[in-house]
Amino acid sequence: MEVSALNPDQARAIEALLAPTLEDMGYSVVRVRMLGGRNMTLQVMAERIDDAAMTVEDCADISHAVSAILDVEDPIAGSYQLEVSSPGIDRPLVKPRDFERFAGFDAKVEMETPINGRRRFRGKLLGFADAHIRMRLDGGDDVVLPFADIRDAKLLLTDELIAAHAGRANE
Repeated sequence: MEVSALNPDQARAIEALLAPTLEDMGYSVVRVRMLGGRNMTLQVMAERIDDAAMTVEDCADISHAVSAILDVEDPIAGSYQLEVSSPGIDRPLVKPRDFERFAGFDAKVEMETPINGRRRFRGKLLGFADAHIRMRLDGGDDVVLPFADIRDAKLLLTDELIAAHAGRANE
């Protein structure tokens, strides 16, 4: 059977399967998704709960645990490669807490359906409330975007973000 992209429900089910074990190990799942065409890769993106920088050893530990769970539960038909990674500095914003945690940093957000005629927004995150994210756009206007309608969101690599990340790594 050919493996195809995971639909959102499948990705959530795999995340729910992995999350308890990873949380017990001191990690949280950032995102689960299937990448590729003919040679599929299941990408599990995780981060440390204590906000310390991820190491190669962290990814290896997660990979071993995830492999064991997937071997037993077998939630994906067909063959695929497993890739475990950290979210990186210019990380995706996936969960409501991401928009709170990274308030004050620049991000770009793409919506499923247009808001006032546009799908793409770029500016400073102002937080999350009432199932909406708030942003101050580069032009200075504030916008409120429904979280449920976000197609993709990620932090933008800026000097401010790099400095904050370097400060966190030095703690």
